[in-house]
Amino acid sequence: MESIIVYEEHPKLERPVFIEGLPGVGNVGKIAADLLMESLGAKRFASIYSRHFPPQVTLDEDCIVEMANNELWYVRGVGGGADIIFLKGEYQGSTAEGQFDLARDMMGALLELDVSKIITLGGYGTGAMVDEPRVMGAANGKEIKEEMSEHGVLFRSGEPTAGIVGASGVFLGLGKIYGIPGVCLMGETSGYFVDHKSAMAIIGVLERFLGVEVDTADLKEKADQIDVLTAKVKEYEDTQNNEDLGYIG
Repeated sequence: MESIIVYEEHPKLERPVFIEGLPGVGNVGKIAADLLMESLGAKRFASIYSRHFPPQVTLDEDCIVEMANNELWYVRGVGGGADIIFLKGEYQGSTAEGQFDLARDMMGALLELDVSKIITLGGYGTGAMVDEPRVMGAANGKEIKEEMSEHGVLFRSGEPTAGIVGASGVFLGLGKIYGIPGVCLMGETSGYFVDHKSAMAIIGVLERFLGVEVDTADLKEKADQIDVLTAKVKEYEDTQNNEDLGYIG
């Protein structure tokens, strides 16, 4: 095993759903997962250390160091009764090999916890501004694809065309190998900035799937601020385009 998993406790969970929310395009998945964890009152139960994380420590207010790590959190009896495990953190593997090693080590721990489903979260980069982001999906089996379609996830043939890189993709692939249904939820985003509106779209799907309600007022306020900034950028771009047209003909 390439990773070190240090347990604070060994919670007894009943066929939990695993939700991955690490940084990615627009930080969409991380924002959604972090807010869901906070809303549900999740509790940390393990820390994950790896040579594939940055070789550094961080310092707290008392100058006490902590190795770079990701964390596992849990919550019991959500909505319709589901137990959930969250993967929270600031880091993904620094190399392709590191991505696979980390996910493989994590899968070992998840198999011991008898995980019933894998849900990975991320951003679907469009390269253009998105007014009303949709949630795109990719699944490792037909049944979970049909299930998530009922909750508003859009599955489009062959998309994303470049596949899914990083933890969100590898966990999905390993889940298929080990027979665990999995889906990646991707909020449409330009990818130009931290996208709170796209994260809200993903949270909407998770609310319906888990049978919970999440207060997204803070995200909406941040999304509105971004909308103001992007409107100014678009206005500037339109002005520049109009000025350029003056030199034609």
